[in-house]
Amino acid sequence: MQKLKLKYPKLLAASLVALSSNVMAEDVKHDDIEKITVSAKGLISYVSASASKSDTPIIESPVSVSVLTSERIQDLGAENLQEAIGYVAGVFNGPYGVDTRGDWANIRGVAPVQYLDGLQLMFGYYNNARPNTYNMERIEILKGPSSMLYGQGSTGGIINMVTKRPHSQTSGEIVAQVGNFGRTQIAGDFNTTLTTDKSVEARFVGLYRDSDTQTDFVNNDASFFAPSIAWHISEDTSVTLLSNFQKNKSGSSTQFFPHEGTILPAEHGQIESRRFVSEPGWDQYDTEQNAITLIVDHMLSEDFSVSWTARHLESEAIYRTMYAWPPKLQDDKRSIVRNFSLQDASSETVTSDLQLHGLIYTGDFEHNLVMGVDYQSADTDTDRLYLTPDSIKAAIGLDVNTSLDLYSPVYGQAGFLPGSELVPDTPGKNDRQVGLYIQDTIKFDNWVLNAALRRDNVQSQSDAPNSVKTKQSATTGRLGILYSFDNGVAPYASYSESFLPIYGSRPQGGDFKPQEGEQVEVGVKFQPQGSEHLITASYFDITDKNKKRVVSPELTVQDGSVDIEGFELEAQLEFDQVDVYSAYAYTKSEQNTSDKTLSELVQLYASGDTSYLSQALTDTAPLSATPKHMLNTWVTYRPEQFINGFKVGAGFRYVGETYDGSRAIEFMGQSINSPKTTDSYTLFDFMIGYEFDNIDVNLNIKNLSDKTVITSCLYRGDCFYGQRRTITANVKYTF
Repeated sequence: MQKLKLKYPKLLAASLVALSSNVMAEDVKHDDIEKITVSAKGLISYVSASASKSDTPIIESPVSVSVLTSERIQDLGAENLQEAIGYVAGVFNGPYGVDTRGDWANIRGVAPVQYLDGLQLMFGYYNNARPNTYNMERIEILKGPSSMLYGQGSTGGIINMVTKRPHSQTSGEIVAQVGNFGRTQIAGDFNTTLTTDKSVEARFVGLYRDSDTQTDFVNNDASFFAPSIAWHISEDTSVTLLSNFQKNKSGSSTQFFPHEGTILPAEHGQIESRRFVSEPGWDQYDTEQNAITLIVDHMLSEDFSVSWTARHLESEAIYRTMYAWPPKLQDDKRSIVRNFSLQDASSETVTSDLQLHGLIYTGDFEHNLVMGVDYQSADTDTDRLYLTPDSIKAAIGLDVNTSLDLYSPVYGQAGFLPGSELVPDTPGKNDRQVGLYIQDTIKFDNWVLNAALRRDNVQSQSDAPNSVKTKQSATTGRLGILYSFDNGVAPYASYSESFLPIYGSRPQGGDFKPQEGEQVEVGVKFQPQGSEHLITASYFDITDKNKKRVVSPELTVQDGSVDIEGFELEAQLEFDQVDVYSAYAYTKSEQNTSDKTLSELVQLYASGDTSYLSQALTDTAPLSATPKHMLNTWVTYRPEQFINGFKVGAGFRYVGETYDGSRAIEFMGQSINSPKTTDSYTLFDFMIGYEFDNIDVNLNIKNLSDKTVITSCLYRGDCFYGQRRTITANVKYTF
């Protein structure tokens, strides 16, 4: 694959020169583009831009939304998105354990869609660079369907990451970090103005990391440079240009260990969580990504404004790994037989969102209107090669020994490691989406009514000769109502829908169906007068259709529907010296699927008993990797009256048992399948730090007791280990 390069370098250079020129008259005044209100310590955000594509107070949004500020992310010691969202209500971060390839989560039992600065970030899988939290200003988690505004969103919700923007103050910082697993990292953030009237601002954010991981032979190296510039042309117009150039070098820390030796007892004991299944020096997951984002804001009048955000992004990934499939121990109860998986993937996307905001009064009613059109064009190309010892022998007559002893591994015995030259060049695919949406938030006295409607048209076409273009369309909406009492209590109810085209092609060939869903939610929000607190509670009922499920490396299915209901409670409390972030979530799920793997087993036992087969296929089972109960609490203590600058924090994360997604099946007194259930667990995190002059020293420890946990197991046969004790020490110098 060719090295990435931006298509428009001359345009970019010209823009940077123009923006840095002092063409403005003196004494130009401008306001910050985003008026995000936060608490005195910057830990609690009272406004979310994601909930309604406008800076709407959370207390006035008839939907569930959680916002993590950069100060909160720093307190938690989060080194990636997956760690940052670990204390949010209804979010199960890392359902598939520690994974260097990306950030995985389930919100209300469903994987969310990742957005960056209001535009969808990823199209397809394993073709993008993992985003870095050091370049994030805040993280907004919008729970439940959101297609009426964003078009691309699962029934679980979306995660919108907001990158750091230039501002009018000259400031900077340098952060040095060391940690276990050989981690060393240095990062910097510098902001300044380029003109005497401060009309042109520039910011430069960068990071370099060299690190190993808790998995043997798997590194986690990363670097990025993100220069940005903002030009406040007048009081009414501003232009911001964000760029990001990023490289990550890693491998696959996910090893797909078998049930036996993880969740089930094994003759030779528990498989170590650090065990590496692939081949050192050959295994890799290397990604490179370049992105340019343009943001234009213009005030048309006192009550109307227009905003346009557009991004061009190119990324590529080289993925090489080995794992056992099916994941099971051999007869010696020690070893597995590994298969080869090679993938060269690339993605080129153009995304755009043009919005018109207006404030209209009709009698006693205040209308906050948002109308817009967004566009997405995603070119994805994934070349795959999957080899087993048998397929290698059949193809070239070579006997390959891929056996590996999981208890005493000896690497380098395969005698054959496939290279890039063997990966077949398969046609890519283009997916285009155009969406038109309108939203009206009506305020009357203490009432808030939110109504949104959207129409999406999606077309997909393969690059293969004579390919047929496929089209999909959907109309989605949301209707919500909220009443705000004078004492700060705001009950609400809402109905919303989702539509999620799934990009890329199925491993077995063909296109995916769009994932669709709907949700009914009722809740209450409470912002006590005269305090910094924010408390939210909600009950939801979700129906999700066409959920994607990986049965094997060569088979992905979409079948049946999923019903999910639950309750969430989240409290952010800020006192003079103590801050509390606490969340509880109850999630109950039932999926109705046609489980082809189990149906094959049933057929063997039933000898053609189709009535039993039908009964087995209509039984329900809980969703995999979805805990029924989760409880998280983080407390930070800052005794400013006694030791100014000292801070100490601690938290716990309780995760209830999870299920493998299968159902119990018996035939003629014999058990064909017994569902696997992981144990519940509690992890403890800790932080201690001290700030003096321009220096901030922090020590963060995640999983303080170094507890070995299994985050989930899947019916297909594999289990995943969670994060082991991770220690990082940071020294930050500000200037």
